Amino acid sequence: MDLFAPSHLLVLLLIILIIFGPSKLGDVGGALGKAIKDFKKAMNDEPEVKPVPKADDTKPLDNKVS
Repeated sequence: MDLFAPSHLLVLLLIILIIFGPSKLGDVGGALGKAIKDFKKAMNDEPEVKPVPKADDTKPLDNKVS
């Protein structure tokens, strides 16, 4: 017996419809779709790479012992 059989999905959809109601279900679906779209867009965007300043290691050290 499959976990996601069509009858199970139908019962789940009916329960969700009862909980949220038909008007809220459209709002929830739209918000979920927008969130998924924004997440995919953020995953595909390359982050800006900032150059790391390098320390100038070529200066001689003054090691004077007194």
